[in-house]
Amino acid sequence: MAKVKIAIDISPTQDGNAVRGIGYFTSRLVPAMQQIIKTDPEYKDWQLDLIRNSKLEIRNFDLVHYPFFDPFKRTLKVNSSIPTIVTVYDLTPRQFKKHYPVGIKGELNWLSQKHQLKKTNLLVTCSHYSKFVISDLTGYPTDRIYVTPGAADPSFKVIGDKNKLKKISQKYHLSKKFVLFVGDIDWNKNIPNLVKACFKLKYPLVIVGSAAVQKNVPDHPWTTDLRWLQSQKSNPLLTLTGFVPDADLPAIFNLATIYCQPSYAEGFGLPLVQAMASACPTIFSQETSLPEISNFSGLMFNPYNPKSLTHALKKLWNSPKLQQEFVKKGLNRAKHFTWKLTARQTLAVYQLALLSHEK
Repeated sequence: MAKVKIAIDISPTQDGNAVRGIGYFTSRLVPAMQQIIKTDPEYKDWQLDLIRNSKLEIRNFDLVHYPFFDPFKRTLKVNSSIPTIVTVYDLTPRQFKKHYPVGIKGELNWLSQKHQLKKTNLLVTCSHYSKFVISDLTGYPTDRIYVTPGAADPSFKVIGDKNKLKKISQKYHLSKKFVLFVGDIDWNKNIPNLVKACFKLKYPLVIVGSAAVQKNVPDHPWTTDLRWLQSQKSNPLLTLTGFVPDADLPAIFNLATIYCQPSYAEGFGLPLVQAMASACPTIFSQETSLPEISNFSGLMFNPYNPKSLTHALKKLWNSPKLQQEFVKKGLNRAKHFTWKLTARQTLAVYQLALLSHEK
């Protein structure tokens, strides 16, 4: 039997997306799929080829998968003769257009990208919430959008090595108790309200992410919250670590008293899963995908109400009993997210696309 040749574009692992969610997702998904193809007889005739340029000649492949989608750059050119799958994580900048102005060129590019997207066979996204938002904003049928959630790496776990935890605490000058946030600084992350709440309660706040210490931030509506955050960095309650190596991050989650995801909108919310896997109790916004990901394994609040956020922080900070309850629930919930499962779900979508193209 002839090989089934699958192309997956891994350019997100080679460009500026490498340190963002798209690059993280792609770099974990590909090895997990390769392992299944190598060991599972069901896929013995399959071959996964890694391409690094979406403009590369792909006519010799049986299926192509673009694990990224940029609403404002013309990156997508669908060849209708080949089954094509695209991963769309979220469309937050389109959903909240007021906070993400893109100009005439951006709007024209969005129309082009949306047109190309409708030519694809199937879409993949990371939450049921995102699935319906994508359908609403693009007109793409929901029955052709499949949910394949991401996962935390196995390194995110309970760390019993006290010396390792002590070294990481000293390396980043962490307080004995602190609130943690991990991620980019965009409008949807709702960082100013988190910072103000922690300052009001006098709780140390640690923000992990390279963007938080970015120099020469341009004066642009997309960077408003980042510029505001940098204006607060002299406050002793605030620690901006900048980029943290993958090897250090699980220990920081283990050391945190609370992990807080205060976002107005998230397509998935990977740090929430990483926190749960690391036995860090969580509080999170009641909006968009986060309740779906947590499934009642943490404390929810209204991100549009600063008092709701402050109340949630205070309630969890002052209750060791509640912390332990959410640690236990979070560890159980995190087991539902694995890269092996994500890989199997993705390969199943490939099979559907190949079968539907044959008809």
